[in-house]
Amino acid sequence: MKTDGRAPVAYILKRYPRLTETFILNEIRAMERLGENLHIFSLLPPESPPHHPMVAEVRARVHAPAVGLASKTAAIVRAHASTAAAAPLRYARTLGRALARTITSRHRSSLWRQFFRAGIVADQCRREGIRHIHAHFANAPTSVAHFAHLMTGIPFSFTAHAKDIYLSRPSVLRRHLEAARFAATCTGYNATYLRNLAPDLDPRKIRLVYHGIDLDLFSAGAEPQVRPQRAKSKILSVGRLVPKKGHEDLIAACASLRDQGVDFECQIVGSGPLRESLGAEIRRHDLEERVRLTGSMTHRELIDLYRRVDLFVLAPRIAEDGDRDGIPNVIAEAMAVGVPVVATDISGIPELVRDEQTGLLVPSRDPEALAAAVKRLLQDPSLAMRLSGAARALLGREFDLWETTRELHELMAADRCCPEHASAQVGALQEVAK
Repeated sequence: MKTDGRAPVAYILKRYPRLTETFILNEIRAMERLGENLHIFSLLPPESPPHHPMVAEVRARVHAPAVGLASKTAAIVRAHASTAAAAPLRYARTLGRALARTITSRHRSSLWRQFFRAGIVADQCRREGIRHIHAHFANAPTSVAHFAHLMTGIPFSFTAHAKDIYLSRPSVLRRHLEAARFAATCTGYNATYLRNLAPDLDPRKIRLVYHGIDLDLFSAGAEPQVRPQRAKSKILSVGRLVPKKGHEDLIAACASLRDQGVDFECQIVGSGPLRESLGAEIRRHDLEERVRLTGSMTHRELIDLYRRVDLFVLAPRIAEDGDRDGIPNVIAEAMAVGVPVVATDISGIPELVRDEQTGLLVPSRDPEALAAAVKRLLQDPSLAMRLSGAARALLGREFDLWETTRELHELMAADRCCPEHASAQVGALQEVAK
């Protein structure tokens, strides 16, 4: 990997690596291919294996938190002392802001946790000559990036996704949006919400940057083709076992398909807190021989599985607490392999699954409509082939990883995103001189 000569960029993630965040891993890989020198800050220890094989391709230095209370405390004290000594006025102002926010914060312990983490990030960024900080998710990682920016003057940006937007306080989101150099988000639906949340901001500050797909990983077998008629059709769904994924509706739709005489087997890949209750739903509908919960998989295993199924189905819904998906990456991955898709019409999904053009859309929480769309595609191979071919073409036009990452890369480029950075650094150096 060759860097482009600019100072490094820091990526702040809640946890790295993480099996369910392939879209971030792909972005990091693409950033490095574009010549960016990255430092990754993981706020939590990495997940236990298995990890995606692509993790081995990443060259960025990973800064993980210390382990053990004594080690964590010592690291925080050292970093904050160093940061305060380097820019005492900035540090004092940032501490004052944190104290002021404590008065109105509903999550005071979380606020101070992010402040303490930010001191560690700020100290390391100063030592490594970081020119820009980028956070993924608009909650804890962005709070850390924002505090680190206040402590150092290094500009920051963030990518907002789904849960982090709709479960965050609007006032907190507005504060981040106002302070950030730019905010990216992965759906037009999200971009509209954020622009309405902060109508006084220049709307160009909030940028639509889709999660890109590395089409080369899916090229084999992706050409549109009439899939062979099987005695038993194979249906696949992939997603964490959480309320917003709507797996209960898929299970109910499977019961309806069975009652209509459709012969199929359905595999639901993912892990999460609803595993027991979803298993109970499968038993309640007497579907043990047709519907299986198979746990998590690595990306490589999942790609192989996509190639062995007839239809991909996902039924997201808006959860009771407001949580919702953006555009689930697994939909794009299935399309990239050439699998026809049925999904629900919430959030940003219609931006990718365009009804009757690149897939079939149904209302959320409607198992009968879901069953009807599934049955239609299983029984009409020519329609399935037409939709999957159009879906693959759309991915190439609007969701190619290298193009979407290039857009983000250009936003982070020093001459575009950091016009005030030089003066901020001068101010910090003046403080040191004092």
